[in-house]
Amino acid sequence: MPVHRVRLDNILFDNRRPLVCIAGTCSLESEELTYRTAHTLKLRLGRLRIPFVFKCSYDKANRTSIRSYRGPGWQRGLEILARIKNRLRVPLLTDVHETSQVPFAAEVADILQIPAFLSRQTDLVLACARTGKIVNVKKGQFLSPWEVRQVVKKIESTGNGKILLTERGTCFGYQNLVVDMRSLEILKGLGYPVLYDATHSLQLPGGLGHASSGQREFVFPLARAAVATGVAGLYLETHPQPDRALSDGPNSLKLAQVPGILSALKSIDAQVKSLLQ
Repeated sequence: MPVHRVRLDNILFDNRRPLVCIAGTCSLESEELTYRTAHTLKLRLGRLRIPFVFKCSYDKANRTSIRSYRGPGWQRGLEILARIKNRLRVPLLTDVHETSQVPFAAEVADILQIPAFLSRQTDLVLACARTGKIVNVKKGQFLSPWEVRQVVKKIESTGNGKILLTERGTCFGYQNLVVDMRSLEILKGLGYPVLYDATHSLQLPGGLGHASSGQREFVFPLARAAVATGVAGLYLETHPQPDRALSDGPNSLKLAQVPGILSALKSIDAQVKSLLQ
């Protein structure tokens, strides 16, 4: 099977090339907080010489409770993300939940993301693929890694070969996820760059009853293990004050911890990739 690379300007996603980091807040809480987080990440990752893509959701449509925070609305949310992207000159990833929003999200984002819960929604997958943008597929918590081949075929059917595949954990009983590290190797066997989602993998879905819980204390250990397998990139959510975050705080990494953790992961990645050349 051919092995594909995915290029975004001067960033190259390749399982054998240096690690790329996709990072940002889970949801768009405010323009000021989102900008400050993106600016900090750009500076810190720039010093580490780690390629950086900013991520943020303008709408969290799959929240546990009707009272859970979703965001500022898709129109205003995309306007804010466009301003931040242009001010900082950073590439942007955002997730799309409805086909009607795809054309508008594609005008702003460089990477369109298929949410894990919607990874088998054919119309959404095809709509994102037809934009010609890079499509990042979050592997559904209910999918085996080999089933992702069918999602890949849907995207390929449009002529779009710019595909990223993200492992984010698998359902393990009720309100728990487990990461099968074999999945990373199986996904790589599909021929596309593979990312490891270091924070959603440690979510405890619905663990608080009215919201999801999480175990951010395991982010670094599992990220080390994933990077040691040789992946194209790391995906993580971070917040200046995760305990006060409006979405996914329990499994989000503290912003102040990101540089140290990524510095260590970069060293592991370099050693592993040197053996793959």
